[in-house]
Amino acid sequence: MRTLVTLCLAAFAISVQAEDVFKNQRERWLKIAEDSKPALVKTVHQPQRTVKAVQDDKAYQGWRYETDQEMTPQKLKETNFKQIREVTLDLGDHLTGYLQLNLLPIDSDMDAPTRLRIMLGEVPAEMNTPLDPWAENRLARSWMQDEVITFTLANVPYTVPRRLSGRYLNIQFLGGSTTFNFGIDVSFTSETSARKLESDGLAEGCPQMIRDIDRIGKATLRECMQTVYEDGPKRDRRLWIGDMYLESLANRYSFQNHLLTKRCLYLFAGLARENGILYANCFEYPKPHPQRLNYMISYNLLYIMTLLEYYRDTKDDETAQDLWPVIRVQLEDALAHVDNFIFNPDKQPQSWNFFDHRAGINTDACLQALIIDALKASHELGMALGKTSEVKGYPALAKRMTEAARKQLLDKKTGLIVSGRDRQVSVISQAWMIRAGVLNQKEGQKALTTVLTMPESVKPSSPYATHYLIEAMLLCGMEQEARTYLTDYWGGMVSRGADTFFEAYDPENDHLSPYGFIPLNSYCHAWSCTPIYFIHKYPEIFQTSH
Repeated sequence: MRTLVTLCLAAFAISVQAEDVFKNQRERWLKIAEDSKPALVKTVHQPQRTVKAVQDDKAYQGWRYETDQEMTPQKLKETNFKQIREVTLDLGDHLTGYLQLNLLPIDSDMDAPTRLRIMLGEVPAEMNTPLDPWAENRLARSWMQDEVITFTLANVPYTVPRRLSGRYLNIQFLGGSTTFNFGIDVSFTSETSARKLESDGLAEGCPQMIRDIDRIGKATLRECMQTVYEDGPKRDRRLWIGDMYLESLANRYSFQNHLLTKRCLYLFAGLARENGILYANCFEYPKPHPQRLNYMISYNLLYIMTLLEYYRDTKDDETAQDLWPVIRVQLEDALAHVDNFIFNPDKQPQSWNFFDHRAGINTDACLQALIIDALKASHELGMALGKTSEVKGYPALAKRMTEAARKQLLDKKTGLIVSGRDRQVSVISQAWMIRAGVLNQKEGQKALTTVLTMPESVKPSSPYATHYLIEAMLLCGMEQEARTYLTDYWGGMVSRGADTFFEAYDPENDHLSPYGFIPLNSYCHAWSCTPIYFIHKYPEIFQTSH
C-alpha cells in the first residue's frame, strides 16, 4: 500500500519531470515583477562630523570613534588636503547609495591628476582592521568598500560608480601635483524604496529600549528595501527567499510596501529551474537571473510561507492563484526527501539547508518541522483559493509526520528534540518543532527552558535563528521570557552602538564572524529587522512598561 507521502506526490497535477513546467508563464511573471518595481526615494546627506579612531577594549570589537575637534566637514572644504593627508568622516547614520566628491581649488590650478583612496564602512572596527594580506579562504576581497580614485578635473563633482553602504568614510591622499592645493566637498545620496513613516506607531508608555530597537529595526529594513528585499546592502546585495520572508513580516508592521513583496515573489517564480524548483536567491542586473549554485529546500518552503502571509495582508486572490503552481512544486520536492514520514538528509545531498550560521549545527529536525509547517500553510492557502481537492491530504500527512517526529526525534527522558545521527540538541531544533506544533505548549516551555540553560546545547548565533526562538517562546506562552530575550539580544546590539542590526551577533563573542574575518560581516542585514514584527504584533507584551 502506498504511503500518504506517495499519494500526495501522485496527486500533483504538475510533474517536475516536464521539460519546462513554467514555460508558458515565465515571461508574463517576469513582466509582472518588472511592473511592480518600486521607485527609489533619493535624499542628499552631508557629513555630520570628522572623527578619530580610538582603540578601546570596552568598545564593540575593540574600536570606537570620537569627534575630531580640530577638523570639521566645513573646514575640509577650505583646508589644503595635502596638509591633512587623511580624514575620517561620519555621515551621521547608516546610508545606502552613492558617494559624491568634489576637489575645490584653493589657490592654484590643477595641473596634474590627483589620486585619493577612499573607504566606506559600517562600524569602527571594520574601518580600522587591516585588510591585507587577504586570506584565500575568505569571501572575495572586492566586497570591501575601498577604492582608488584618480581625479583629472577639479571643481567637477565626481560620483563613485559603485553603490556603497555604511556610515564612516575615510579619505587618504595618495599623490598629485606639488602646486595644486585643494579642499574636498563630500556628499552622499541615499536610496531606498521605503516611504517615510509619519510616526513610530508605539504606545505612549513604551520603554525607551523597545523604542530604540524598533527604530533601528526600521532603519535596517529601510536600508535593505531597494528595488528588491536585499539581504545586505553592503555585502551580498541580492534577494534571498529566507530574508524576503522575514522582511515581508516586518514590512507589514512598518512601511507596508506589499507591492515589493509581490515583485519578489514573481521574480523567484519567473526564474525557477525548468523542473519548477526555485533557486534560493537571485540578482536583478543586468537582467534578472538566479544564482544557479544555490538549492535550499529550507528556503524554498519559506516561499510558501511568504505567499501565504502576502495573501493574508492583501487578499490578492489573483496573485495567489497565479503562483499556486509554484507552491505545489516546492512542496512536492520537499516531500520527495521524506522516508516513512521522516525527513531523510541522504536524499538531498545537493541542498544547503540554512537555519543559522552556527558552525556544526545539524538541521535535520528543523527540516522535518518546516515540512510539517509548509503542509499546514499550503492547506490554509489552498482552502482559501478553492483548491480543496488538491490539499485534502495535507492535514493527514502533517499529522503522520508529527507522530513520526515525536516517536523518533523526541527524547522522552529529557523532553528535548534531537537531530541527526549524533542526536544533537540545539535551541533552534526545539524552536522549529514548537512552530510546527510537534511540541505542545507545556512541552515547548520545558524544552526551551532546559535547552537554553544547557552548557552543551547548540545556541543561536544570528538574529535569523533568534527570530524563530522568540516566535517559539510566544507560541508556547513564554511571553515575559520572549520580551526579556528580545530586549537583551537586540538591545545588546543597541548598547554596542548599532545604527542597524547585524548579520551575526553573539552576546558572548563580539568578534564572531561566519567568514573568519569581522570586516566581511554585514552590519546591516535584512533578517535582523524582525523586532518590528514582534513589537507591533504583540503590543501588550512588548510596548508596556511592565
